[in-house]
Amino acid sequence: MTSRFMKTLFGSRRRAGILVLLWIVLVGALASVAPTLEEVENNAGANDPPASSESVHAAELAAREFPRSEGTPAIVVVHGADSSETSAAVDRIAASINGAKADNPSIAAVVTADSHGDGSLRTTDGASEMVVVSLTGNPTDESFQDTVGTLRDLVGEAAGPADAAVTGPAGIATDTVEVFRSGDKILLLGTILLVAIILMVIYRSPVLVVVALAGVGVAMRLAETVGAMMADAGWFDISSQTASIMTVLLFGVGTDYALIVIARYREALAAESERSAAMMRALRGVSESILSSVSTIVLAMLALLVAISPALRGFGPYLALGVASMGLVAFTFTPALMLLFGGKLFWPSTTQAASGRVGGKVWERIANLVDRSPKAVLVSTLLGLLVMTAGLAGYRESFDFISGFRIDTQSETGQNMIADAFGAGEIAPSTVYVTAPAGTPSPDWNEITRQLADVDGVARLSESPTVSADGATAAFEVTFTDNPYSPAALDRIETLASVAQSAADTAGIDGARVLVGGESAHAADIRSALDRDNWVVAALVLLIVAAVLALLLRSALAPLYLVGTLVLSFTATLGLTTFITVTVLGDAGIGNRVAVYVFVFLVALGVDYTIFLMSRYRQELSAHPPREALRVALTRTGGVISSAGVILAATFAVLTTQPIRELFQFGLAMAIGILLDTFIVRPLLVPAIMRLLGDKALWPTVPRPTPERDPDVELSGV
Repeated sequence: MTSRFMKTLFGSRRRAGILVLLWIVLVGALASVAPTLEEVENNAGANDPPASSESVHAAELAAREFPRSEGTPAIVVVHGADSSETSAAVDRIAASINGAKADNPSIAAVVTADSHGDGSLRTTDGASEMVVVSLTGNPTDESFQDTVGTLRDLVGEAAGPADAAVTGPAGIATDTVEVFRSGDKILLLGTILLVAIILMVIYRSPVLVVVALAGVGVAMRLAETVGAMMADAGWFDISSQTASIMTVLLFGVGTDYALIVIARYREALAAESERSAAMMRALRGVSESILSSVSTIVLAMLALLVAISPALRGFGPYLALGVASMGLVAFTFTPALMLLFGGKLFWPSTTQAASGRVGGKVWERIANLVDRSPKAVLVSTLLGLLVMTAGLAGYRESFDFISGFRIDTQSETGQNMIADAFGAGEIAPSTVYVTAPAGTPSPDWNEITRQLADVDGVARLSESPTVSADGATAAFEVTFTDNPYSPAALDRIETLASVAQSAADTAGIDGARVLVGGESAHAADIRSALDRDNWVVAALVLLIVAAVLALLLRSALAPLYLVGTLVLSFTATLGLTTFITVTVLGDAGIGNRVAVYVFVFLVALGVDYTIFLMSRYRQELSAHPPREALRVALTRTGGVISSAGVILAATFAVLTTQPIRELFQFGLAMAIGILLDTFIVRPLLVPAIMRLLGDKALWPTVPRPTPERDPDVELSGV
């Protein structure tokens, strides 16, 4: 910001008050005209593969050629003491659901073992039986979830002494929404309380706590209202998961920026007796580093737009808007509010006492350690990070949403009942669709049936395929022996397609089109898209970070070793997270999108602390030789950056209270990674590398100390 612009905003306490008032009026006006975030939240497609995926084409084909099978199946599983008890319960349940069809058009069809002569819906001893209820509508719509709720009520009343549960894709989708909804209730309150407590411990001033939280509140309201209007206009979608992560992101980043501005303001007060002048001096000191931080995070979030996975593409724009809003607030509203409080800002402490607290003995000792033994520090930190990285030996991904619920759900209960009685694959059979070219005379589908039945891992195949009205398309229902969301089941989808294609050729159906649909095919396509996106997004994010660092530091060498430390920090974080959640806690695997989320956030946020350190280092080079500049930068930034890191890690740790595996793992990983960056990478590893490189740390820039220059004017830093 230019001096004239800053003087316009912060030249007096009165001007600061006007700026605060304008912000309040702006946010209030936007809130009065914008829809609420809940009104525009859209979870449709959040867990879908790209629109061009074969499983999507298979679903479209099914809707077109087999309209009776259109819809999302809810599977009612019933288990009684014996076959007669189970049969009686199924009769009551089917009658109750059929009776409700007239009042609820979302219930499209009810299939029992007796009504359709399907022996696969009943165990050989008759003690367990399934009822398949086809539901129309979008599983993310409230009306669909209400229908599932009604269905569960009907089943509960009609089951009598038998055990019964509603599961299947419809039950899973409904439970997923409910689990998210129950977690959101405590997320915001928990984050606010945690941040307030930590800030109070750090500053021992309730006024500063109010200043930091007020800035976050204004930025969050700005992002929510503008984001809701943009989502309402169709610019991008906002899912409930994105909204949850936005909450912790803004609290973490917002309090970080507030801490940095406050710390530099305290330093400036020691040199400037007039508060407005001290604030302008402080903002000159932090402008470049905060702008670099905001730019890095925003660009990293927008990098997700290159992904083909809908879940990743829809994740970035809203979060980028939130961080941009927080940056704007940090440069305007927060400093103005600080000036408005005047001499009461540090109450119950005094301004004089606050301005004298600079640096710290702990960080002086750390700076001395790095300066005295850089090789030992480098080797020890690298070994520690590599040991954590070794946890990746147990890394595996999970596409089973039910196993990711950290609370009991009816869909999980039902799935376990099906697995015990019928086999795990019955929860979600796959369907192979074979379409003969136009003009093919009476296709012989028997050969395809025989060859599909011989595929390893296939437990059951429908006795005969369902054929479309025009006779050109046949649907073969395939049930696996294992969990349809397991890696083996996902790998089998390509095998099914290949075998069906070969069988069609053998049967003389030349040029047949083969598609595989169902939950396993759906998950396999998600996996393929994520495999591509992980590499593309990671490469782009690293390129963005390297470019920002090169521009900030005017160096070609520094971005290389700094990006290298970020990558090592990520692998150590993911390795330790895998060891804790999979190896120790027994999770089925790491959530399939957790790794890429952690990479984007950890690199974008973790580099912030390195930016703050390196920016201050460049500033100190104008008054000190490199070795002393590094010592001063590490000492001066140590306390504030560590405090910021603790707060940011704590806000993400709040996500571990959520009843969903993906959010739990993401929150845990982010807390681990930020703490590693805060206490290992930024204060030890990076300074050790710089100390060993000496004058070449910012190559090709050569340090030229000029003590007579004012570092607060010439350069920027924390």
